Amino acid sequence: MNDEKDVVEEVKPAAEEPAAPAKKKASKKKASKKKAAAKKTAEKAEPKEKVEAVEKTEPVKTTEPAEKSEPEEKTEAPKAEAPETATAEAPASKPAEAQKRPPQENDQGGDRKQNNHPRQNNGKQNNGKFNKKNRNKNKQRRNEEPPPNTENLPPFSLHEMQVTPINDIKNLAEEYGLQDYAGYSKHQLIFELLKNHGRRGGPLQGRGVLEVLPDGFGFLRSPLNSYQPAPDDIYVSPSQIRRFGIRTGDYIEGSIRAPKEKERFFALYKIERINEDEPEHARKRVPFENLTPLFPDERLVMEVENPKEISMRVIDLVTPVGKGQRGLIVAPPRTGKTVLMQKMANSISANNPEAKLIILLIDERPEEVTDMRRNTKAEVLASTFDEPPERHTQVAEIVIEMSKRLVEKGQDVVILLDSITRLARAYNTTSPHSGKILSGGVDSNALHKPKRFFGAARNIENGGSLSIIATALVDTGSRMDEVIFEEFKGTGNMELHLDRECVNKRIYPAIHIEKSGTRKEELLLHPDELSRIWTLRKALKDVPGVEAMELLINRLKKTSSNLEFLMTLQGNQ
Repeated sequence: MNDEKDVVEEVKPAAEEPAAPAKKKASKKKASKKKAAAKKTAEKAEPKEKVEAVEKTEPVKTTEPAEKSEPEEKTEAPKAEAPETATAEAPASKPAEAQKRPPQENDQGGDRKQNNHPRQNNGKQNNGKFNKKNRNKNKQRRNEEPPPNTENLPPFSLHEMQVTPINDIKNLAEEYGLQDYAGYSKHQLIFELLKNHGRRGGPLQGRGVLEVLPDGFGFLRSPLNSYQPAPDDIYVSPSQIRRFGIRTGDYIEGSIRAPKEKERFFALYKIERINEDEPEHARKRVPFENLTPLFPDERLVMEVENPKEISMRVIDLVTPVGKGQRGLIVAPPRTGKTVLMQKMANSISANNPEAKLIILLIDERPEEVTDMRRNTKAEVLASTFDEPPERHTQVAEIVIEMSKRLVEKGQDVVILLDSITRLARAYNTTSPHSGKILSGGVDSNALHKPKRFFGAARNIENGGSLSIIATALVDTGSRMDEVIFEEFKGTGNMELHLDRECVNKRIYPAIHIEKSGTRKEELLLHPDELSRIWTLRKALKDVPGVEAMELLINRLKKTSSNLEFLMTLQGNQ
């Protein structure tokens, strides 16, 4: 029995060797088996422990009696004791420690994982870094949260809100419960108000002129802002642009939706009308470049019923204007060109209400813009002298594209531009330099786009017409202005020259009769009227310019209309 005990004691270290990396459950079973072995006799314990040692050390396919395994364990146990006793004791101590404090180790490991989780880490170690950002988000949420009673909301029109005075908009913002809007501009206030209305579920309506950007998407610009980018612009997706075949300059009306999270603009939800027509008709129109241009053959009468309005009567006699005219008003400084254009606008609105009239002011004074808007019925679009050249070119391109879309529809459009000289200066500043500089500092490629703008004026066969009457500055002391005028001198089919000497003698309108004229005027005038006008020119040929203008004005004041004046002229002959 002593020998058997020795064998049992020698087997224990060999049985503990694989138990070192074992789990906690194995160590608990081991302790219970030791207690059972102490109670029982050594004879009964021998086969159990021997079988366990064999099972843990080596997988055996066939079970052998305990007596046969004894000599094998006697020879292998001393060999494994020397190198494995140290390694067996060290891991054996670790499970023992693990048995004493298992919950502490598990809690610490779980805390580390929880703190490192990106969704559960609330930025406690950012030292207040996101406090300002969170305040801004809370401010937006307060304005976005709809108050109760959100049923039966009336539709809101973006265009009507833009026309509404800002004081009325602020009162409406208080009714909707908007907060912290004291520093908002009118555009920002409209944006927040309509966004709040849209999040409540109220319908929104919007309209504007489309501007397609190089990236493929576009925005609806408001004519009240002179088509300048603003926070309340409406986003148009590329899929809508491709589906309906819409282009820059199309006037679009439709339903819009409030911006979603991380969106900055209203979005066009449904297109209802394009250029005041059904959306299906937009695909059938012929592009402007494919339309056939003709000489003007239908007259735009400038004479009005007011007999004291002499300027328009003189223009009808000297330089008759037709639909599709491409005219230049050549004007030295301070010769009354702006007042003359204002009177022309009123005459066109009175005599030709079917025509779309646009006044485009480039690089002008702000007070002149206000005066033009108050004294005319035209759509006045302006880019004043305090704005960058990129703004001048942007509004000019939208205006010409919008006019082309209307002409494709068959409508008559008249553009009064003041002035084409300053527009050419803006293109000269913004266009990339080609290295070829003309006299006066004009780049050789800079005048291509203003020529394309001015050359768009034409009378369309079996369609509408686009008339452009632009002012060109001369005698300004700038060599660049002279070069620009010489480039545009032969491109128009009507020229109206203003005389500085007439202005010095306070003779208005200050028109130089001999230098002014219209090409193909026989297409605009009746043959009898044409013959009388030629007779008038022959009579004034040898008279100096100032005296001829003064004589004509005195004769016109004695009659109530041009027809009466020409009849008296025919009678004298």
